Amino acid sequence: MNLTPTIVFKPKQVTKKFLAVLQNRPRFIIINRFGLEGQKKMTLEAIGGNYNITRERVRQIENCGLNAIKKSAVFQKEKGIFDDLARVIKALGGVVSEEDLLNHVSKDPKTQNNVTFLLVLGDEFRKQKEDKEFKHHWSVDDDIAEKVRGSLKTLSQKLSPDELLSESEIIANFLSYLQDLAEQYKNEEIIKRWLGLSKVIDKNLLGEWGFANSPHINVRGIKDYIFWVIRKHGSPMHFVEVAEAITKTFNKKAHLATCHNELIKDKRFVLVGRGLYALKEWGYKKGTVRDVIKNILQKDGPLIKAEIIKRVLKERYVKENTILVNLQDYTLFAKNNKEEYFIL
Repeated sequence: MNLTPTIVFKPKQVTKKFLAVLQNRPRFIIINRFGLEGQKKMTLEAIGGNYNITRERVRQIENCGLNAIKKSAVFQKEKGIFDDLARVIKALGGVVSEEDLLNHVSKDPKTQNNVTFLLVLGDEFRKQKEDKEFKHHWSVDDDIAEKVRGSLKTLSQKLSPDELLSESEIIANFLSYLQDLAEQYKNEEIIKRWLGLSKVIDKNLLGEWGFANSPHINVRGIKDYIFWVIRKHGSPMHFVEVAEAITKTFNKKAHLATCHNELIKDKRFVLVGRGLYALKEWGYKKGTVRDVIKNILQKDGPLIKAEIIKRVLKERYVKENTILVNLQDYTLFAKNNKEEYFIL
């Protein structure tokens, strides 16, 4: 259950009072720029086309309208609503993504547009526009906002390209870069919201964190869907099971032939049995049973038959007899007087 407080006023009612102080043209521009009546937000160019004026002139009229509202008696009377909004943002961490804030306040798009308008009007609120590193976000505490952004930058710089961290690890790392954090912000939900400000790092379906553009995080095609279902399963899977799991997990139809082709082509997957595939990152290597035996003997030297069978079965899902047949290749393997097999 979410115990974070929310606003107690009605955004649409307050907005209606503010708009009443404006003349027709600035009122029209502000309503359509913010989508205050539930319509799609209009660009400066689109509004300018309605009045046959430039986008810069539209911006000027919009700013004049906002200033007129701020100077009105109605604005002074309703100033308490900005304290209410600030209280909520502070409870959410002092700095919060626009998406998280609006979803917390209301699920209704029209209400969300009205809240955005009120945020723009309030001098207490600072908006950081979306860029390459961060999502749109709002803050009421400049100091904590700077600390959070700085720590997120450091966190992303310290991550290696293919590194994956659990949620507890990413939180611990992030907190280690945040100096002199006020007690009120030492909250797991707040920390996760702060992590969500970043566009550089993100989490995957398994709750692991890493670079947002990594295939380990961002599922982009059938081969990544295959990777995730096998990784989530935790052990080798038959390609038929893989296709079924993709459909069930992602609600995406996966054709058997397509799955099989990707499993064969992609270097992340290793054939470990008849139709069975595992992840290379689990320590499996490509090759036939004969190649596996050869690699084991090259690494560990001469071994008895039972030990070879034991080790091969850790890498391949095959019958013991298949291993024994391959050991009979006398052009590659031989036995010493201790009944140990070695490579010729």
